[in-house]
This record gives sequence, structure tokens and C-alpha cells, in this order.
Amino acid sequence: MSIRSIHHWFGRHPMVGDTLIALAMWIPTGAGTVGSESTPLPTALRVAWSLLYVVPLVWRRARPDIAAAGVAAGCLVQLIVQNSPNGADICVPVVIYAVSAYGSQRRAKWWLRLALAGALAAGLRWPTGDMLSHNPDRETLIINIAAITLICAVTVLMAWYAGQFARERRVNLEQLRQRATDLERERDQRVELATQQERARIAREMHDVVAHSLSVIVVQADGGAYLAHHNDAGDAPDRLQASGAALDTIAETARRALGETRRLVGVLRDDSGSPAALAPSRGLDDLPSLITETRQVLPVSFTITGDPGCHPRPAEGAELACYRVVQESLTNVLKHGGPGATAQVRLTHLPGQIEILVLDDGLGAGASPDDGRGHGLVGMRERVAAWGGTLEARSRLDGGFQVHAVIPVEDPVGTSPAGPPPETSDCPSTPAASDPAQAPDHPGETP
Repeated sequence: MSIRSIHHWFGRHPMVGDTLIALAMWIPTGAGTVGSESTPLPTALRVAWSLLYVVPLVWRRARPDIAAAGVAAGCLVQLIVQNSPNGADICVPVVIYAVSAYGSQRRAKWWLRLALAGALAAGLRWPTGDMLSHNPDRETLIINIAAITLICAVTVLMAWYAGQFARERRVNLEQLRQRATDLERERDQRVELATQQERARIAREMHDVVAHSLSVIVVQADGGAYLAHHNDAGDAPDRLQASGAALDTIAETARRALGETRRLVGVLRDDSGSPAALAPSRGLDDLPSLITETRQVLPVSFTITGDPGCHPRPAEGAELACYRVVQESLTNVLKHGGPGATAQVRLTHLPGQIEILVLDDGLGAGASPDDGRGHGLVGMRERVAAWGGTLEARSRLDGGFQVHAVIPVEDPVGTSPAGPPPETSDCPSTPAASDPAQAPDHPGETP
């Protein structure tokens, strides 16, 4: 067993160590009380007197007031029956240290005052008793009284301040342990919060990827099934060719969705310790391919207004938010717009912000009560709000639905120049129109 483990064991069992200290203290205490020939007490009373000093020391740390009361009673007996110090007086600084280090501060101050009064009483009692028969002069008597009082008082004060130092050290150690515990708890809470945020992010990613892809697959599958079961849809070779094209689209969409799903889940399950192979995030440059893919099942027009150079390059997460807003909006048109619905996507670059407007003329005939309606809008708002933007989704007065998102774009160093954009840029000074009738044609429209 190491010294450290022994120390910890005694720290967990304080009365065991205090009992050993009390037994060690009984040696000088017994010599000064039981072995004193000048004390006018029977041997049995002298033994009891010595135990009055020693036995309370067993509770020195557990009950310091009891230890101090026992030693104070022993000192009172000493002042009555003895006119000189003895070995039992060593118990006084021991209990003063104990009440200062382990007891109540309010009661410890009272014990300090009582010990200082006892020092004065000892200074008056011991020189007088020893020197009265020798008829000392007044000056010598005063010097002896002052010297003994000062020695006793300094001893008491040293024990007191040593106990205060031990108390402060123990309190500081407890505070450091508590602080370490709080930091560990805070770290665990941060990890848990980060895990929850990551789960929410992955849930949004899965929703965006799977919902859009499944919407495309459902529309293509419905179209292929209609061609297969209705002979009046055209000639057999034409219907077969159209069904094959629908199956190709379904396979390609499912393959892409499966790849993205594996990428997301693979990041979570990578236990090999090697960096995960991450594909680049979707951004503004990927919007044309998204529109092209969606046009296979939904008529969509895509318009870009303004010059991207009139604002700083958006952060990767902001571009992903723009992409997901368009993707989720088109997914909602596929799910809820009904047959014959069309959509318009307008991307506008303004000084300091990007605006996205997605319009459709659907009637909502494709919605069902249990299709998870509403979760996509919540995810879009969370994405946009994370970058300080706003998102408005509402029904249009002339039919259909619109989603309008505004995402601010700030300079990476936070020092965007004030004033109007450069003359070479093509930034519009007004927001994108919220209705098709108000939106002018622009050469940036994708055919």
C-alpha cells in the first residue's frame, strides 16, 4: 500500500487518525498530570484529569467544539491545582488549530478569545505561584507575567492562523474540485448539444435529399404506370419508350439519393479513425442541374437577376441553405401542387444579400393528411435563420403558393465598403418581384 493510498484512507476515516494522535498526546499529558508530585490530587483524579485532556481529541476534526471544551476544562483544573505549566499544555494549540480549521468560524472566534484569556490567566498564575516565596520585586514580577502571557498568546495565535491557512487551502481545493466537476458537466452538455444539433442537421439533409428524390420517383412511377395500363395513351412503341425513360429517371434519381444517403450515414458510422471522404456541399452553382433534373417531372423556369460580383462570395453553408430552399420548394410543388402545376424559380443578387423566390400555380390537389406536410418549411426556416435571413411561405391570391427567402451576405472580414456597388456590376436596386406579373423578363433566364 502506497503512502498516497494510506493518506486517502485516513482522510476517509478521520477519527482513526485522531485516536492515534490522542494516544501520542497522552505521553506528555500523563507526564505532566499523573506524574506530577506537586499536584495535591489523588492518583485516580490525576488519571481522570489527564484523560480530560486526551479523550476529547478523538473528536478533534469530527467535533472540534467537544475537543476544545475538554481541553478548556483540563486547563481550568490546572490553573486551580498547579502553579506552573506542564506537558498537557501542548493540547491547547492542537485544539485551537482544530476549531480554526474544522469548526464553525463564529464559534472558533469565541474559542480564540477564551484561549487568549487563558494565556493571560496563566501569565498571572504561574509567575506568582513560583516566585511568591522568594519575594520578587515588582519589576521582575511584571516582566515574568508579561513574558509568560506573551509566549502563551503567541502560541495560541500561531495555532489559530495555521488552522485558518489549512481551512483556506481546503476550501480552495474543494472549489477547484467543484469547478473541475462543473467543467466536465459543461463539456458533456456541450457534447450532447453538439450531438443533437448534428442529428438535427443530418435529419434536415436526409429530409431534403430523400423527400425530393422520392417525389421525383413517385411522379415518374405514376407516369410509367399510366402508360403501361392505358392503351389510349398512344401507340405501344411510344408508350414503351416513354415508360423506359421514366424507369431510367427513377433509377438515376434513386442512385443519386442512395449515394448522398450513404455519404451522410457513412460520416456517422466511420469508426476507422481515418478522415471521411466528404463530397462538396451543394451550392448556387448546382441549381441549374437541380432545375434540369426537376424539369423531367415538373415544368420549371429559372431566372437569375443581378451580378454575383456585387456582394462577397457567400459562405458554403449559406449556399447550401439557398440550394435546399429551392430544392424543398420544388419538392413541395411536386407533392402538393397537383397535376398540371408549373413553377418559377428566381434568384436575385443584391448588394449584401441573396433573394430566392419560388412560385407555383398548383391547386394543392396532391396533398394528403399524413404526408409530413410542414416539416420541410420548418427545416427551410431553420436553415435561413441560421445565416441571419428570413423566409416567408404563403398562398398566393391568384392561386398557388410562393416561398420568398432572403439570406444576407457579409464580407468575410466584416469590412464591406459602404456606398453603392461598383458601376461594372449589374445589381438591381429593388427586391425580386413576388408575383409573376411584376417580374420582367431577363436575359439570365435558363431555357
